[in-house]
Amino acid sequence: MKLSESLLAAALIAATFTANAQTVAPAASKYDQHQVFKPLFYPDKANEYRTAGGAPGIKYWQNRADYKLDVTLDTVKNRVSGSALITYTNNSPDALPFLWLQLDQNIFREDSRAQETSNVNGGRFANRTYTQGDEIKSVTLIADGITTKADYLVTDTRMQIKLASALKPTGAKLQIKIDYAFEIPEYGTDRMGRMESVNGWIYEIAQWYPRMEVYDDVSGWNTIPYLGAGEFYLEYGDFDYTITAPGNMLVVGSGELANPAEVYTAATIAKLNAAKGSDKTLMIRSEADINSGAKFGLAKANLTWHFVCKNARDVAWAASKAFVWDAARINLLSGKKALAQSVYPAENGKPEGWGRSTEYVKATIEQSSKRWFEYTYPVATNVAGVVGGMEYPGIVFCGAGDLGSALWNVTNHEFGHNWFPMIVGSNERKYAWMDEGFNTFINNLDTKEFNKGEYFEREDIQKQAPGIFGEDAEPIMSLPDVIQENYLGNAAYNKPALGLTILRQQILGEKRFDYAFNTYIKRWAFKHPTPWDFFHTMDNAAGEDLSWFWNEWFLTTWKLDQAVRQIDYVEEDPKKGALITIENAEEMALPVTIEVVEESGKTGTVKLPAEIWQRGGIWTFLYPSTGKLKMVTIDPEHTLPDINPNNNYFSGQLVEAGVTAAGVVKKYLDAIGGAQKISALKDISINAEGNLQGTALKMQSVYNAPAQYAYNITAPAYNNAPVLQIASNRDSLRISQTGREYPIDKATAEQVKARYSFFPELQFDKPGYRLALEPNMQVVGKGLAYLINITYPGGTVVKAYFDENTGLKVKQYTDVAGASITEWSDYRDTPAGIKIPYKIATNLIGQPVDFDVKEVKVNSGAGAGVFK
Repeated sequence: MKLSESLLAAALIAATFTANAQTVAPAASKYDQHQVFKPLFYPDKANEYRTAGGAPGIKYWQNRADYKLDVTLDTVKNRVSGSALITYTNNSPDALPFLWLQLDQNIFREDSRAQETSNVNGGRFANRTYTQGDEIKSVTLIADGITTKADYLVTDTRMQIKLASALKPTGAKLQIKIDYAFEIPEYGTDRMGRMESVNGWIYEIAQWYPRMEVYDDVSGWNTIPYLGAGEFYLEYGDFDYTITAPGNMLVVGSGELANPAEVYTAATIAKLNAAKGSDKTLMIRSEADINSGAKFGLAKANLTWHFVCKNARDVAWAASKAFVWDAARINLLSGKKALAQSVYPAENGKPEGWGRSTEYVKATIEQSSKRWFEYTYPVATNVAGVVGGMEYPGIVFCGAGDLGSALWNVTNHEFGHNWFPMIVGSNERKYAWMDEGFNTFINNLDTKEFNKGEYFEREDIQKQAPGIFGEDAEPIMSLPDVIQENYLGNAAYNKPALGLTILRQQILGEKRFDYAFNTYIKRWAFKHPTPWDFFHTMDNAAGEDLSWFWNEWFLTTWKLDQAVRQIDYVEEDPKKGALITIENAEEMALPVTIEVVEESGKTGTVKLPAEIWQRGGIWTFLYPSTGKLKMVTIDPEHTLPDINPNNNYFSGQLVEAGVTAAGVVKKYLDAIGGAQKISALKDISINAEGNLQGTALKMQSVYNAPAQYAYNITAPAYNNAPVLQIASNRDSLRISQTGREYPIDKATAEQVKARYSFFPELQFDKPGYRLALEPNMQVVGKGLAYLINITYPGGTVVKAYFDENTGLKVKQYTDVAGASITEWSDYRDTPAGIKIPYKIATNLIGQPVDFDVKEVKVNSGAGAGVFK
């Protein structure tokens, strides 16, 4: 599933304006090699169900649930009603005196446990409106041809059925028939619901039938209540289901339509067959068809759609008379074919929008099938509607308003879930990272490959450190419902995905990692793995004891801080070699990559394994230098999330004699146009665009002389919802999000002003400011820069970096938690004769955002209203 804007906004405030600032450098090393490289990490031993190598054991078992579902969609009352016949097979070695089922619609009741445990300010999983949940009409049991009334009890989102005699082990079967109904919520915690489009309502229906809880060899019955953040853990089986709906509605669902001749016209079947043979997207039902009233289905008041989905853990469906429909063929390595199709409202079918959806679906399925495991369903359907992003076997729901890279990212992510957890059936209710994190990892690989990298942007992992290792960090190995909303995106998605990337690129290498990861998928396809099964499989198949990595990355909140501490020369002669000393200053250990540049221009790279840290937190190695070193940089490509990049380099070059802090500041002001021109500015308005976790953002920065400035970030896809608003009017400061203002204490106000104010260098010669120039040149990117430590009147310290050649400010560090580093590049002239950077790299909620300036207005009066 995809993180929503509501979660994004909530997390932004928590991460940006709390005063829990990261320190620039730890006072002393926290590293202890005995805690990292423990010999007794694994808590469990092998048994006959799960081997020590991470594979299913010789007596591995899992129960099975087959479903026959028949329901009717009432579009007048917005209700689904019908019956579920579940055939449950107890393959366990245990007799079961009772059974447990999930009634997920009960989450929408006003008295649900989810509602009672939702934040008072709302959120993604809080109900916006209420229903009566699952309205159970009757529950009966069928055994040996005899039907009896069930003894059952409903508790929140769970139903317990008490059996008169226990269901026998090793293959005994029991049928459960439930007649039920429920009202379709308009907003179903971003997993289902209905949306009104120009041509009618779109229904996205999920969690729509009573589902068996899983009984496994680890916990027995898995009955954690459905509260919202924790998703699903389900048994595998075959699904045979029908949906009866008004005859003007197109219905799509998991699996394959078994009765096309009973619902489609001959012309529609012909178009569909053409699409099944086409690598290009073909239109089956167009906007023109909708406008002209052309029939895609048989002319009946109601049609019954019959779907079959084999060996799946769930099914979902969608229906609307407003659907435009297109499709194309999916080619699989085995020679099998599948169908990629998309249904969406006409108003969202532009070429930059859902007009490319099927292309994205086809590419996602083909790429992941080739790399990991062949897609197992006959159809892959993308549905546009109210749901921002949610996955089900063979069908996904994505936001109707998504465009371009946002639509690619959410489509690729949701269909990636057909591998995790649809094929590899992990327990999402407990381990969100085993599907969201794994899937985010493979999405990154897909994006690099798709259409020659059309939407690929190289990640600066270093900039992710403030979010991943923030003061609010929680272990990945936490229940999803326990993880706080503002950290769920990191714990479930970003950090586990990054961990796998580091494992693949820095520790194992691609070949070893891919073999081990593929082994895990093949072993546990259509089974129920635990985290320990994954860890053991990766260790054994890759031939590496990774227990130290699993522990630090998944079970702790340890941080990473690698530093260059010292450079010496053998016998004080650079030509005899350099002794470079590095330090591991925080708790986490990872491999080290060091780039060395000599004054002659000669460069070299040294790669050191994580095992160097088995000897302690300090390591010295010999580098075969031929001359004096100019700079040494740890992690030059920013592939690791180091919380303190300021100590990642060491420059052997001293600041030239006669250079002063005031002189560096003056050179900068002169480089951008001069203090006189800047002081003459009446106003300047800068509009930029960026992207955060697939969500497009717009930023407007406004400066009005002499002391007013504003900084606004909005999300266009969410009706330009305000993500962050800052307005400073002389001595006052106002910060708001989604129209809600937040109180700001004096210390935080100083930090915010230091970070966001325009041209603060004009004030540096005023009383209360203190400037200190570092004696050594600093490394920024591939070049050197002067570093000035600026102490503001309120005590806030800002580190500003100025390029040694151009004089331009290229980087700034402030101690505002979660958003400490900003970098600038691509300076260009404005009509006022002042240069400004057109590329701005910063952090929001701990995630890097690169903004590109699109428009600059000078002395236009455009920003005057933002300060009122």
